[in-house]
Amino acid sequence: MKSRKSVLMPKERKMLTDLGENLKLARRRRRLTSEQVAERANISRSTLWHVEKGSDHISIGIYLQVLSVLGLTEDFKKLASNDPLGRKLQDAQLSTKKRIKK
Repeated sequence: MKSRKSVLMPKERKMLTDLGENLKLARRRRRLTSEQVAERANISRSTLWHVEKGSDHISIGIYLQVLSVLGLTEDFKKLASNDPLGRKLQDAQLSTKKRIKK
């Protein structure tokens, strides 16, 4: 069975590109070389290059490994933690208890 390649919309592609750029800046601020980060994340330098470019074929686990090496795992925990639309939908479907007549 042939697998399908996922297609990202421009907005999502821009988000990944921004994430990659932010990771690259974080690495540079810490004065770490790409070799050091790649070795600590247990990935190749070329994979790190793809991460820093925001490539969509890199798994989220690898992004998490790089975040961990840079000490940014708390940022990862914040993803999807606030869901106002989901909460509104949940609240709209909550049924109120009916009072029993005496």
